[in-house]
Amino acid sequence: MYRNAMDDLVKWKNRKNKKPLIIRGARQVGKTWLMKKFGETLYERSVYISFDNNQQMKELFDKDMSVDRIITGLELYSGQKINPYNTLLIFDEIQEVPKALTALKYFNEDAPEYQIICAGSLLGVALHKGTSFPVGKIEFLDLYPLSFSEFMRAMGKEQFVELVDQGNFEMATTFRQEYINLIKYYYYVGGMPEVVSNFSRNMDFNEAREIQERILMAYEQDFSKHAPNEVIPRIRMLWNSIPSQLTKENKKFIYGLIKDGARAKEYEMAMLWLVDCGLVHKVQRVNAPKLPLKAYEDLKAFKLFMLDVGLLSCMVRLNQSVLLNGNELFREFKGALTEQYVLQQFKTLKHLDVYYWTNERGSAEIDFLVDTGEKIIPIEVKAETNLKAKSLKSYYDKFNPSISVRTAMLDYKKEEWLINIPLWAIEVIGNKI
Repeated sequence: MYRNAMDDLVKWKNRKNKKPLIIRGARQVGKTWLMKKFGETLYERSVYISFDNNQQMKELFDKDMSVDRIITGLELYSGQKINPYNTLLIFDEIQEVPKALTALKYFNEDAPEYQIICAGSLLGVALHKGTSFPVGKIEFLDLYPLSFSEFMRAMGKEQFVELVDQGNFEMATTFRQEYINLIKYYYYVGGMPEVVSNFSRNMDFNEAREIQERILMAYEQDFSKHAPNEVIPRIRMLWNSIPSQLTKENKKFIYGLIKDGARAKEYEMAMLWLVDCGLVHKVQRVNAPKLPLKAYEDLKAFKLFMLDVGLLSCMVRLNQSVLLNGNELFREFKGALTEQYVLQQFKTLKHLDVYYWTNERGSAEIDFLVDTGEKIIPIEVKAETNLKAKSLKSYYDKFNPSISVRTAMLDYKKEEWLINIPLWAIEVIGNKI
């Protein structure tokens, strides 16, 4: 399975002054597979160590931070010689041994020749428990579920990805139905690697659902196992409310939909826990579309999206028969799946900060504002082929952006003030706009 993140790992390997690298991401997005594949492909040998329920590693890192002593212990534990110049050290679930995180500082300062890559599913949660963290001594790489382009590659459609990458929309449009069929599959299957791998081999929708249900169950178990007892019920209630929040016409998150009388203060810790685990994405409203958007955040208004569109479609019990009925899929749930899909693609693109905007009266809304660092791109998401873009036109008339984008199930077209980008090509925002 091809992952774009492999290119980032290769760049990291080839850098002279690299630091230990930590891959962040929710459980089951493919961190362990990626690290092992990287080690197998690009190193003479790799030493993989999981810190989950590993008492020996806890004891090893509990002593002094002598790099030589730690390396000796790792060699004894793994039964392998660790040559810093041809061996990749892989630390999995590193948050389970907080002092191993601290040790990364000493590797960076005292023995930078060692090549270390780490992953932690609940890393954000661990940090909020007061874990000492080697600020400035490590690098980060965020990993998400497969993007739509990665999904197409997994389905054996590399040439379709290349057409979009090349900006060859004339040819791509000729095969629009292929792209539409693939995006329908993606709405149902999503980007969780195990689900995609199984579906690409068997094309079995029922098996895809069974795996998704297992993943959702594992997340629920994580709530019970790792979250503070007093917060667990609120995490569950907030988590289970997200599908209904996304199906509202106005997708601004409303605490009262969790339960009557619910207030922000009661659910702050629950939301922080879900965000830190990578299970939800929080998209803030901005008061004004000015650079940098972060300076204009409205901290009281936000939308919550899930990690993966396939998991969302599983939670709302989307029936596979909907896939066959024309564009009905894109009308389901008032566009909830479509906005989830678009946000999910944006998260996989580098150097993009994503927000949304409404006017003070709430009568006009731009689904997403993307801050590239150089410009702000307003993006209106349409679930169907409806070409009306009243809010976007209103925004354009008021703020006169250099580029405005509408994405829907329509063909690519560049107009006087507007670019129409097909939903299946929305990733071009990252490099072609």
